This record gives sequence, C-alpha cells and structure tokens, in this order.
Amino acid sequence: MIHILLAEDQALVRQGLKMMIEQDEQLKVIAEAANGLEAVQQIETRLVDLVLMDIRMPGMNGLEATKIIKKRWPHIKILVLTTFNDDEYAVQALKDGASGFLLKTTERQKLIDAIYSCMKGGVTIHEEVAAKVVPRLLEHSKREPVTVPLTPRELAITQLVGEGKTNKEIAAILHLSIGTVKNHITQILQKLELRDRTQLAIYAIKHDLV
Repeated sequence: MIHILLAEDQALVRQGLKMMIEQDEQLKVIAEAANGLEAVQQIETRLVDLVLMDIRMPGMNGLEATKIIKKRWPHIKILVLTTFNDDEYAVQALKDGASGFLLKTTERQKLIDAIYSCMKGGVTIHEEVAAKVVPRLLEHSKREPVTVPLTPRELAITQLVGEGKTNKEIAAILHLSIGTVKNHITQILQKLELRDRTQLAIYAIKHDLV
C-alpha cells in the first residue's frame, strides 16, 4: 500500500484527486493539506510515502514545501501536479528533489503510472513541460562543460536513470542484479556529490548523457 498526502488548496480538486487515485487498491490518500505548511505538519505525524504537490498555494507554496520535505524526510517522494506549464517551476522543483512534474490535464492512468514510477525511483516529466525544460538544461551544460568522472558502467547506469528507468529496468537492460544496480547508483551519487537519483537524472540531462 502506498500512502499519499494531497497538498492542494482547492477542496474540490482534492476530493476529485482522492476519488481518482483510490480507484487503485494499492493507493491510499491518508492526509490532505491546503498549503505547503500544512503538508509539512501532516508529515510530522503521519507515515507518508508520496506527496502529490501543487505549486501555487497560499502561505507556503509547493516549491518551498518540497525543499523542506526533501531535506527533513529525503525518503519521501514528491510528485508535482500543477495547472501551470512553467519551465522555471519545473526546473526548480526537480532541483529541490521532486521526482516528477505533471500538469493537471494529465490523464488518470498516466498519473497512476507516475506515482508507481516515482516510488520505484523513476522520474516523470509531463511531455509539454519536458519539451521546454530539457533544452534549457542542455543549453546550460553547453555553457559550463564538465568532465564526467564516471566509469563506462557508471555512465551507462546514469544515462538510464536520466531516461527515467527504474532499478529493475536498468538491471534487465544491463544484465545485472538489482542489488548491483543499487550499489552502483550509491557509488555514483557519492562520487558526484548528489543527494538522490532525481538529481542524478538532472545531471544526466545537463551533461548530455541522455
């Protein structure tokens, strides 16, 4: 069972999302919040696996809450779900540790798939947003060329992480055990001084590995 917190300032939208999500028997909305501060407070008293986070909310917005949550509870996944197709929001959310960025126009099944992907370590970005975000990250990497200090095996794994692949998928593609993939990713994160695989996915895009 995946325990979900809905952080959304509109009660009717929260109700609709809850009904839609809980059609999947493995997903359970255990808490709701009308802004970022309430989301943080809910997590202090509840065991949350994933936060479905809006961006623009009164008081503390979703970006501020994402930064706080990932710093205090790095294991919690955050999937941004917003009305605003803004590449600035997307880039900042991913840098702060979000595992995905979707628009509210996303179909139900794509949202459900994104939740499962995030829980497995994948990164999901809405197609319309990715079309603007990826070129920006690539342009940034061209301005700041950096030698990637990774072995060929580590580069291959980093590339697959950048493509949004899960550990199981990477293991199958490279004919490795899941445990070996996990160990490699841990070493890669330490070597590159990154916090989690979301940052590693961004690193892969910025350094033109995808």
